[in-house]
Amino acid sequence: MIKKEVEIKNRTGLHTRPAAMLVKLASKFKSDFFIEKNGVEINGKSIIGVMSLAAEQGSKLVLRFEGEDEEEAAKAIVALFESGFGELDGLKNEENKDGQGQSH
Repeated sequence: MIKKEVEIKNRTGLHTRPAAMLVKLASKFKSDFFIEKNGVEINGKSIIGVMSLAAEQGSKLVLRFEGEDEEEAAKAIVALFESGFGELDGLKNEENKDGQGQSH
């Protein structure tokens, strides 16, 4: 069993698109995958379960992997969280448009 703590980085949180990305990726692995938030644990391969977490930006989640490919699953899924589900680049571009995040 592997446990990892992650933080939601993207501004909009774990909304429909990131939740679908997460479930799709998790379903590629044989290992069981669970997500815990504030003491509530859900099946990470269930879109309804993932959406029910209502995990907003800054939320801390504990990911639990158990099975024959748990190491590969943990690595791939943690990387997805770290990437902000592909939404961090958009955030940086918005900040640059507003003149924030630039050093003059």
